[in-house]
Amino acid sequence: MSNKPRVFSAHPHSTSCTRTHQIGALILITATFFFTRLFDQSFPPSPCNLNHDGSSQHVNLHVAKTNGGGHLLWPERGYGSHLSLKIYVYDENEIDGLKDLLYGRDGTVSTNACLKGQWGSQVKIHRLLLGSRFRTRKKEEADLFFVPAYVKCVRMLGGLNDKEINQTYVQVLSQMPYFRRSGGRDHIFVFPSGAGAHLFRSWAIYINRSIILTPEGDRTDKKDTSAFNTWKDIIIPGNVDDGMTKTGATISQPLPLSKRKYLANYFGRAQKKVGRLKLIELAKQYGDKLECPELQFSGPNKLGRVEYFQHLGNAKFCLAPRGESSWTLRFYESFFVECVPVILSDQVELPFQNVIDYTQISIKWPSTLIGSELLEYLASIPDEVIEGMVARGRQVRCLWVYAPDSEPCSAMQAVMWELQRKVRQFHHSAETFWLHNGSIVNRNLVEFTNWKPPMPLP
Repeated sequence: MSNKPRVFSAHPHSTSCTRTHQIGALILITATFFFTRLFDQSFPPSPCNLNHDGSSQHVNLHVAKTNGGGHLLWPERGYGSHLSLKIYVYDENEIDGLKDLLYGRDGTVSTNACLKGQWGSQVKIHRLLLGSRFRTRKKEEADLFFVPAYVKCVRMLGGLNDKEINQTYVQVLSQMPYFRRSGGRDHIFVFPSGAGAHLFRSWAIYINRSIILTPEGDRTDKKDTSAFNTWKDIIIPGNVDDGMTKTGATISQPLPLSKRKYLANYFGRAQKKVGRLKLIELAKQYGDKLECPELQFSGPNKLGRVEYFQHLGNAKFCLAPRGESSWTLRFYESFFVECVPVILSDQVELPFQNVIDYTQISIKWPSTLIGSELLEYLASIPDEVIEGMVARGRQVRCLWVYAPDSEPCSAMQAVMWELQRKVRQFHHSAETFWLHNGSIVNRNLVEFTNWKPPMPLP
């Protein structure tokens, strides 16, 4: 055996490079360059594409893309190039029982009372859809159907109990031929609290295929079943006080960072939740850095609206721990007092993730590491970095405001884009059939136009 080193060639048989090969190589290089440029121009650069030093490769870093007129841009893939959908809003008088879901069994629950507080989105979305340019009054041309209900408010004010809510929803749904036609796939429901669709105890039987608008993506029932499905449902923002979201002077103005007394704060009730209790104990040790009073809703120590936001804005970071459920209104409020939200809720779901890069405007910290290391980390962040996060948050906080969908930026416009992604051209369910002539029939071969309520539900 020879000890000479073996030489490995890239090609087992060498051939001379002819002029034909050279011309072919030039053509290949030119074609590669052309198609690469064409491919690059087909996909706009990501607004979150940063250099290693944290600076943007582009002149303007936007957390969400906008056009020259300030309108937010949704990605065309899956959404379309422009909004084009029609939504039918059920009238409170056309279906027996619907008024009960809006005003209670006696009709005494005030809409204005339901409009206030963090669950006011159930009323605002309904009102905004009634005046929307995407509303249609013809069921036959509708892409989607909206079922109005203020059950969270009605329940809290004693208008209906849990059993009555369940029975009334079933009664209402049994009178909707279009709900039966699609199995509920093209019907929209709003559940604005941490309980989500669990306010309707039989949701898993009747509306498990419907589109649910909710701020809560994690709450489960006693069977450990979540009502939120990331592929059909939509996370919506909580309802921030109108006094902070209105155009013009708000009820509380943000303080410069240099004048804020605390590094971080948490305003809320303990509710015997581990994360919140840890923060309260931490504040006892580091009272000069962390403000964490027990929030009072009555009595002499109750904070008014203005005082609450003034306290919330007196820190550089606003901590948002998990409560009864994963979402918290303080996350959204922090953008309007211009403190950086620090999410301490591991299972939280956030709205409009296809257009917002949350790493640019917030911090998410493991709830298992709530302690002195959290405060040390926050204290290490320079003010100029905090100011940059606040500025970027200022660009997108309009998405938390329930304003008309005609506005350049609003929660309703964002919801419309997300709803457009849910539209189907064809509608069917396990109880829907069709014949050779295109007619839609039920199991008894009765044509759709002749379906009469009440109809059996699954």
